[in-house]
Amino acid sequence: MGGVLVAFSGGVDSTFLLKRAKQELGSGATAVTAASETFPTREFDAAVKLAAEIGVEHLLTEISELDNQSFVANNPDRCYHCKKGLYAHLKRIAQEQKLPYVLDGTNVDDLGDYRPGLAAKTEEGVRSPLLEAGMTKDDIRTLSKALGLTTWNKPSFACLSSRIPYGTPIERRKIDQLDQAEQFLLDLGFYQVRVRHHEEIARLELLPQDMGKAVMHHEAISEKLQQLGFRYVTLDLKGYRTGSMNEALSREGALQ
Repeated sequence: MGGVLVAFSGGVDSTFLLKRAKQELGSGATAVTAASETFPTREFDAAVKLAAEIGVEHLLTEISELDNQSFVANNPDRCYHCKKGLYAHLKRIAQEQKLPYVLDGTNVDDLGDYRPGLAAKTEEGVRSPLLEAGMTKDDIRTLSKALGLTTWNKPSFACLSSRIPYGTPIERRKIDQLDQAEQFLLDLGFYQVRVRHHEEIARLELLPQDMGKAVMHHEAISEKLQQLGFRYVTLDLKGYRTGSMNEALSREGALQ
């Protein structure tokens, strides 16, 4: 490819992709990370640190998803509108930097869920080398560990807007509630967490082996989340899973 701009979130996939791009292209690999309302500061700071460790030029930019009313409306195609704006923004940066390709960390496992953002990726001409190579998340974790990347066992992360049910407008207040709630759980030592926002109800998705720990800390968790504005705090007995907000669409036949 010669020169690439890697959309870099600091997650498992984009970190592995950036590391390999650096190994193959040297100074031809540049990272870019976009700060936004739905990308927690902790994740942004981690991305900055990782890019420095890998030793690549790292561009920082900003986008405002909450200025996009198609995103705020939170219809099932929300992710399309978000990614469309992001990838168009990154393409402009790549052109300014005279880099011919924009890359992202999409992999084979991403095809197994409802992801309208993939259409935006295709429309904007963004390449996904991990997907093109047929790599799964397990492949990426295994090879990341072999490369000595600290992200090899990092928990999966998705934009905070994915915690809000479709049809419910996305607001800064809700995003802040979710960010602070999940940070509190991480600080308690939980590994993989999702707090789903159902207005007055916070629905916690945790790994099955962590549910007992949640019960042990139930008073502290309830108190903190109620301070954040939730009236009720519930534990989802099905546990953590990606795309749980899409389950309602599947039941309603919206994804058929």
